[in-house]
Amino acid sequence: MTARRPDSEPGTEEPPVRPVERTRDADRTRAEILAVATAEFADRGYAGARVNEIADKLSTTKRMIYYYFGGKEQLYVAVLEQAYGRIRALEQQVDVEHLEPVAALRELAGLTFDHHEAHPEFIRLVSIENIHRAEHLAGSPALAGLAAPAVDVLGAILQRGRDDGLFRDDVDALDVHQVISAFCVFRTANRHTFRAIFDRDMLDPATRAHQRELLCDLVVAHLTTR
Repeated sequence: MTARRPDSEPGTEEPPVRPVERTRDADRTRAEILAVATAEFADRGYAGARVNEIADKLSTTKRMIYYYFGGKEQLYVAVLEQAYGRIRALEQQVDVEHLEPVAALRELAGLTFDHHEAHPEFIRLVSIENIHRAEHLAGSPALAGLAAPAVDVLGAILQRGRDDGLFRDDVDALDVHQVISAFCVFRTANRHTFRAIFDRDMLDPATRAHQRELLCDLVVAHLTTR
């Protein structure tokens, strides 16, 4: 029987809250917490970030954040998992089956380039976690799934290229992933020091197309060199 508020008239009972609505509210709350926490950890690092600050920006309480995530470290790990999960999801969208190998490789390299430029907070989070020697990420339940998508997609592209006689066979998928990541991460992570020393802004919109093409050309040239 549906409960009725003490001051309500007969026939005006409050409708029950549906489970699906509760789930949506919980998902939305988690997403909001993660969005603010991502900015906080990226700006202040793990040690400098404060859960109270995150709660204040959300107009909620520290207790509510702990209710959803358990604690500061669990929240930080959830932020890392989401950040890595987004780029992995994008990598899996590359049309491996319907693009020829060189085009597929360029597509994947360009996608990584675009993502890392558009999400500098991801680069900062990766840099921060490296300062901590990946001790938080190493304990993540999702760790095993953070590598497979990138390696699987690249592996499929490389195999097709080898089958067609296009790619050399002494380079594996992880080699290629390392090269692509190194270029894209360096561009954002070292932007300010590089500009101070060489007077070149690697994220200058005027040279963006050149930088993107440079990455794709480097990867393809290496794989097609005999």
